[in-house]
Amino acid sequence: MTPLDAKRSLQLNDNGQLQHFLSIDGLPRELLTEILDTADSFLEVGDRAVKKVPLLRGKTVCNVFFENSTRTRTTFELAAQRLSADVISLNVSTSSTSKGESLFDTLRNLEAMAADMFVVRHSDSGAAHFIAEHVCPNVAIINGGDGRHAHPTQAMLDMLTIRRHKGSFENLSVAIVGDILHSRVARSNMLALKTLGCPDIRVIAPKTLLPVGIEQYGVTTYSDMATGLKDVDVVIMLRLQRERMQGGLLPSEGEFYRLFGLTEQRLKLAKPDALVMHPGPINRGVEIESAVADGPQSVILNQVTYGIAIRMAVLSMAMSGQKTQRLIDQESEEQN
Repeated sequence: MTPLDAKRSLQLNDNGQLQHFLSIDGLPRELLTEILDTADSFLEVGDRAVKKVPLLRGKTVCNVFFENSTRTRTTFELAAQRLSADVISLNVSTSSTSKGESLFDTLRNLEAMAADMFVVRHSDSGAAHFIAEHVCPNVAIINGGDGRHAHPTQAMLDMLTIRRHKGSFENLSVAIVGDILHSRVARSNMLALKTLGCPDIRVIAPKTLLPVGIEQYGVTTYSDMATGLKDVDVVIMLRLQRERMQGGLLPSEGEFYRLFGLTEQRLKLAKPDALVMHPGPINRGVEIESAVADGPQSVILNQVTYGIAIRMAVLSMAMSGQKTQRLIDQESEEQN
């Protein structure tokens, strides 16, 4: 079995349906499209007077965050609640593991709670894969972000944002700008864009913030904004992850903003209708100018809204192991 087949087999059941969602790597284009289509169906749930569907009624979703993230944890909680699941959220970073308990021991204790699904966020790359390999059968694992490795639901909400504003991916130029080296979002986005057929994926960053071997992702690298942003359709800005940096990778935040910050003037290099995106949290005046973050081309708040729908799609698909579109349509017909 090749490494790619191994990644795919861990995440998919024998029928090719989602059982864990750990990484974009190894997943087929058809499945990513199904996640986007399912999320589209869930968007209207947020506009209802009663923002719930009964797809996961009687199921328990446990958010296990070894690393803090208010935005990701909250949107997973909302997604599970809108699917009518029971939700438990644990901030493990302040409890068991800080007292010396191993990840394996923590997993066994969580399993004893009889949850049906764990959403896991961890500072170590590969933690979600480790849990998925050792968890008991019929429990689904969703990766809420692990180290520098992957953040697959963030990538999919970014893909939904792009698709809803730009249609298809086949003719797009997308630039990812900033701290590529430490960004799990960048890695997942590059994989998702390539899988969905985007022909021109650009990364723009200082050479010290580019990982070795980035060319394997099928991207073109740029070390200056003027050429990298030329005529792009989408600009995805990333924050500087100072907490993961070691050594003098940057002279200063001010110098980074001078050379790589997205200002109104630099945005003019892109196409007039280019989208501005950011996974958050935003560092204004470090990677992006406030006038751009709050401007008419920004879809940063849309990303948060779409994130709930994407996480509803992933939770329901992984939990049920079946096509959920039919169930959504059936539930809508019953309401009408």
